[in-house]
Amino acid sequence: MISETAKIYPNVKLGKDCVIEDFVIIGAPPRGCAPGELETVIGDGAIIRSHTVIYAGNRIGSNFQTGNKTNIREQNEIGDDVSIGTLSVVEYSVRIGNGVRIHTHAFIPEYTVLEDGCWIGPNVVITNAKYPRSKNVKKELRGPHFKRNAKVGANCTILPGVTIGENSLIGAGSLVLKDVQDGAVVAGHPARVINTIDKLPYGS
Repeated sequence: MISETAKIYPNVKLGKDCVIEDFVIIGAPPRGCAPGELETVIGDGAIIRSHTVIYAGNRIGSNFQTGNKTNIREQNEIGDDVSIGTLSVVEYSVRIGNGVRIHTHAFIPEYTVLEDGCWIGPNVVITNAKYPRSKNVKKELRGPHFKRNAKVGANCTILPGVTIGENSLIGAGSLVLKDVQDGAVVAGHPARVINTIDKLPYGS
């Protein structure tokens, strides 16, 4: 089902049984590209909620969902069973694996990698510019790398270039300045190791 108020640009390929709600835009050309120049692919069973904007050049798997007013910039790779919440922003050249959950009002900048099963809480801010006003900032952007099943609590800030380990957990409100080891539980401002995931009640 595609709403009459949705705008679908040329060269957009939608899978079966997709729901495209009111005022959604899919395939919007980024600056310097003509409409339809970049192919946009969205797999079967997507639910794209109202006022979401998905730019051209994205390749998105099956069972994708957005909240209202989600913004996804161009040329990202997004796997199956991914959910991106209301008012969240995914910039360009981001890689998102299968089964990733990004909650409301999160910011995912360029060159971030989220491996399979990652969980990003609401109001999380991920950064990729160590010196935002430096002369060569655009050439030196480095998004964090979140390994498989990493979990980030609400209101965290993640600094550029860090690696968040597999099955790790970052407590709500934390500021992450350096790498987090596999299976570690970190919290604080700055974040420090306070436990390991295998010692928590729910384990890994």
